Amino acid sequence: MSTYVTAEEAVKVVKSGDRVYLQAAAAAPTVLAKALTNRASELRDVEICHLHTEGEAPYANPELAQSFHVNSFFIGANVRHTLKAGNGSYTPVFLSELPWLFRKNVLPLDVVFIHVSPPDKHGYCSLGVSVEATMAAIENAKIVIAQVNPNMPRTFGDGILHESEIDYLVEVNVPIYTHELEAFTPEEEIIGKYVASLIEDKSTLQMGIGSIPNAALSQLTNHKDLGLHTEMFSDGVIDLIERDVINCNYKGTTRGRVLATFLMGSKRLYDFVDDNSFFELKESSAVNDTARIRKNPKMVAINSAIEVDLTGQVCADSIGGRMYSGVGGQMDFIRGASLSVGGKAIIALPSVTKRGESRIVPYLKQGAGVVTTRSHVQYIITENGIADLYGKTLKQRMKELVRIAHPNHQESIEKAYYEMRGF
Repeated sequence: MSTYVTAEEAVKVVKSGDRVYLQAAAAAPTVLAKALTNRASELRDVEICHLHTEGEAPYANPELAQSFHVNSFFIGANVRHTLKAGNGSYTPVFLSELPWLFRKNVLPLDVVFIHVSPPDKHGYCSLGVSVEATMAAIENAKIVIAQVNPNMPRTFGDGILHESEIDYLVEVNVPIYTHELEAFTPEEEIIGKYVASLIEDKSTLQMGIGSIPNAALSQLTNHKDLGLHTEMFSDGVIDLIERDVINCNYKGTTRGRVLATFLMGSKRLYDFVDDNSFFELKESSAVNDTARIRKNPKMVAINSAIEVDLTGQVCADSIGGRMYSGVGGQMDFIRGASLSVGGKAIIALPSVTKRGESRIVPYLKQGAGVVTTRSHVQYIITENGIADLYGKTLKQRMKELVRIAHPNHQESIEKAYYEMRGF
């Protein structure tokens, strides 16, 4: 039987040495996290684990290192400092496999903090804008604590649970974190046009948040019968759905519906998905399952990177040896799209950093990780063109990638490649 209590009362169940999972992204239960942080002086060695979360993460303060340790499955900006400070760790894991870390008891959970819509007349709550691994966490944690928020949209799919499955409910009334659409640069607009040129009618799309995906979506207004099977989505899809460009009529899975595991955007987006059965949010083990992704004909996966070397190795989670984000679902979708009939796997990125350094490089920085291997990669796109690497030799790849590098760097990266390879 669930009980309504204050946040301060609810978090008293957390003990020293416990492992606590927090729901992710825009659904981060920040009221509960703050209440727990206020107990820092009473606690020692509490592990707080989560994917990327939005909003404040007060428990990540290095001054509270004796009380809390952050274990990130995907590193967000609010906890990135913990790895260097020593009060945080990173656990590499495909998003498709994260729920199994809990189900297989590899990472036993003591408590899970979630963020839900109020119970309906039948007593059912919704996890709203983020499902990812939260249902697996709920099933395997000893105690479930929910902040119940009338601003949380009700979404369909896996994220429906009865209030009786929740041990403590905490009523809150706070806005859901929003992420407004940002204007894209001229370079990003060009990249978006190149990406759109590879997308055929009746394709199914996977794309993340950010200027490049939105730039690509803005170029699709004359397309027909597109689908959406994606780890996450943002505001860029709304106009295309309203224009019937995205209708999901030709998908191979969940035909007629958008399939995702979380979403993040403006209040317009949250109002749009609220009680809208066109959207189905399922656990990441299902959404990011390569076997399901490949069932979509003409599956197009659009992802980004920090840097790409001239053989096609894609680094997307670290800057040299410094962890920056995480593995996430890039490989899940790159592989799924590659195996799809007519599918395309795309890595899109500006050719240079804000400092003017080339992001097409002769070799990855020392310590950099490979998220997508050279044997998985298909298309690399910058504002300078499209490099098709599929079936190409290393030397052919090098020429393709030099061609789409920034003109200021083409000669130097090609020279460095030859000096390194000795031919």
